[in-house]
Amino acid sequence: MRVAEIMTRDVRVARPDQSIQEAARMMADVDAGIMPVGEDDRLVGMITDRDIAVRAVAEGKGPQTLVRDVMSPEVKYCFEDDDTDAVAHNMAELQVRRLPVVNRDKRLVGIIALGDLAVMEGARPAGEAVSGISQPGGQHSQTGGSRY
Repeated sequence: MRVAEIMTRDVRVARPDQSIQEAARMMADVDAGIMPVGEDDRLVGMITDRDIAVRAVAEGKGPQTLVRDVMSPEVKYCFEDDDTDAVAHNMAELQVRRLPVVNRDKRLVGIIALGDLAVMEGARPAGEAVSGISQPGGQHSQTGGSRY
């Protein structure tokens, strides 16, 4: 199965010059914990509710802090024509639960979540991804320590 068959196409995008309060409000509106950050029709980062908590609130930054100051500038993504098994494996290695989906022109066309894989592909690929994601640490660990 291809990513385009199971991804979510309606994706909100934050701007780097928006406040984290605005980004958090957008996340709440769509019930998401992660949001792509775009500028001039290109992905420039990702911001998560955890980025806001750990990189902003825990550091004493206020709600008017800019998204660019707390977002992760390195964007991991997959292509809409990628095979879902390969993407599940990649999510496990990257230790992420969601990936932005781009077309071959690298324009954002959707987002794929671990839940999408579980619902459409069943337990095997989703289980593989969860197993990898659940390993302590990883490149997206913001504290460097073990996870609870």
